[in-house]
Amino acid sequence: MKLAVFDCDGTLVDGQAPICEAMEASFAAFGLVAPSRGLIRRAVGLSLPQAIRQLLPESDEAQQGAMAEAYKVAFRHAREEGRVSQPLFPGIEDCLRTLHAGGWTLGVATGMSDRGLTYCLEANGISDLFVTLQTADRHPSKPHPAMLEEALIEAGAMPEQAVMIGDTAYDMKMAKAAGTRAVGVDWGYHHPRELIEAGAEKVAEAPNELMEYLLT
Repeated sequence: MKLAVFDCDGTLVDGQAPICEAMEASFAAFGLVAPSRGLIRRAVGLSLPQAIRQLLPESDEAQQGAMAEAYKVAFRHAREEGRVSQPLFPGIEDCLRTLHAGGWTLGVATGMSDRGLTYCLEANGISDLFVTLQTADRHPSKPHPAMLEEALIEAGAMPEQAVMIGDTAYDMKMAKAAGTRAVGVDWGYHHPRELIEAGAEKVAEAPNELMEYLLT
């Protein structure tokens, strides 16, 4: 058994524009000035209430929940209007399919919702590759290890047989908490130095480098 669990946004797909726009709409709905897009991108990977808490530290749980719902409404409207683009990063599909053909079992652990992840994977034609999908709908926010622990159970893998692959320190810390390996990618939202400091054994600069590293 070899299990590779991927983060989604910032690792598999580039969805930063619709995320930033929905977060800006959420802040505007409450008469607040949104933080910079750089700060919004740094919160990607956390579940929505935790991301809003990071962006608006003075908010309480009730406000975080209400703003999370406003974010979801804005994102849903954008999708219905055809304004959501979540393309795969170049080279990712070949990486996934080569790993799959090479005997790797694949999964996803993401701060996205069940609906959002399903839509994203199906739109990109890669939903057939994954045996386990873990989202914020059913688990505490990263870096809590619950998502990764459930992925291990569903895939029938032990921690030492698995690797978590992601673009944020939250992914690396989650892997450490779950006892799995951690590999970072540098085309997402956190700097490679942060990924190494959070526990990454390697940071790949391109999907083909990631593929070669795992296959060898």
